[in-house]
Amino acid sequence: MRWTLAVGLLMLPGVAMAQGLPALTLTENADGGTTYSLSFQILMLMTALTVLPSIVLGMTAFTRIIIVLSILRQALGTQQTPPNQVLVALALFLTFFVMQPTMTQFYEQALGPYLDGQMPADQAIETGTRIIKAFLIENTRQNDLMMFQQLAGDGPYANQDEVPLSVLLPAFITSELKTAFQIGFLIFLPFLVIDMVVASILMALGMMMLSPMLVSLPIKLLLFVLVDGWALTVGSLAATYGVGG
Repeated sequence: MRWTLAVGLLMLPGVAMAQGLPALTLTENADGGTTYSLSFQILMLMTALTVLPSIVLGMTAFTRIIIVLSILRQALGTQQTPPNQVLVALALFLTFFVMQPTMTQFYEQALGPYLDGQMPADQAIETGTRIIKAFLIENTRQNDLMMFQQLAGDGPYANQDEVPLSVLLPAFITSELKTAFQIGFLIFLPFLVIDMVVASILMALGMMMLSPMLVSLPIKLLLFVLVDGWALTVGSLAATYGVGG
């Protein structure tokens, strides 16, 4: 079935050409630009929708945010509260908030002019890629970038425009993972202290049968609410990307 579907997709351009419909064609304009046929634009749109989850995970702030929120839930010891759907929704909306300046610049300088017909597609892609690279490089550790640069066998880059995405993307994700776990450690530490204090008090009182987690959970929740923990966590995560600073 999959082979039949693949063959059918490969035959679509030929069938469209035979029936006189617009096929996957590129037209060179007199001004040097390139015009893509409607079917080619639809193909690019469907491809973009397919890789959209990977783009959200690998080219935005989503990875750092969702990891920190997951570690926070584990530190609180609330098992599945908040549920995964709530954490993912919070991470997505916070990602949109953090990425808003970059996305606004992307739309004003690349996507908007292309949709208005003021910029050819190849120039819009180049401009958009440069904007995304600026965000990625700003939030990527130099050590991680140099490691993947050496693994790829590339020479030193004169500027950020010369850094290929094949090197920048894995370096950015690796840097995000390291930063997320560092933030998670700082969040986990005070809750770990509370667990240890409660366990020591129960042991001193001889209450061996009483679970320390059962006693420390309401204390951690009360402390987290009193210090307005969600606002502090979300605000600190946004501040790590320079938002509001």
